[in-house]
Amino acid sequence: MSEKKKTTIILFSGDYDKAMAAYIIANGAAAYDHEVTIFHTFWGLNALRKAENIPVKKGFMEKMFGKMMPRGADKMGLSKMNFAGFGPKMIKDVIKKHNAMTLPQLIEMAQEQDVKLVACTMTMDLLGLQEEELLDNIEYAGVAAYLADAQEGNVNLFI
Repeated sequence: MSEKKKTTIILFSGDYDKAMAAYIIANGAAAYDHEVTIFHTFWGLNALRKAENIPVKKGFMEKMFGKMMPRGADKMGLSKMNFAGFGPKMIKDVIKKHNAMTLPQLIEMAQEQDVKLVACTMTMDLLGLQEEELLDNIEYAGVAAYLADAQEGNVNLFI
């Protein structure tokens, strides 16, 4: 019996379309029986933020980062043609018209397929994000944990 193939993805981008690409690839790899890890760092952590406001104690700078970053996957902007928020509305209409999955649905599917969703703890500290503000059933780790997964990866992507 052959060993399971591994796919790792670093999601650095906070753009809706790039996060969608990462999750489409992750779900496809999981469907092909790959062991998949998505390591969310910097702006990619926004994909893991809960949509609702979670009251947690923060300092001034952490509060400012929290206010400036989108709260949840569905609030992320596009990498191109954002047009002050009109672009994401347009792409979501196209997604709906074509019965495609939205980013929140792709994230849910990834969790159902046991894709390992990891939040970078160093970046969480830098941006003042706390575990309570992120989705349930995810993992927390630093770059060493990602590198351990990537070292054995058959596919390693940076998005």
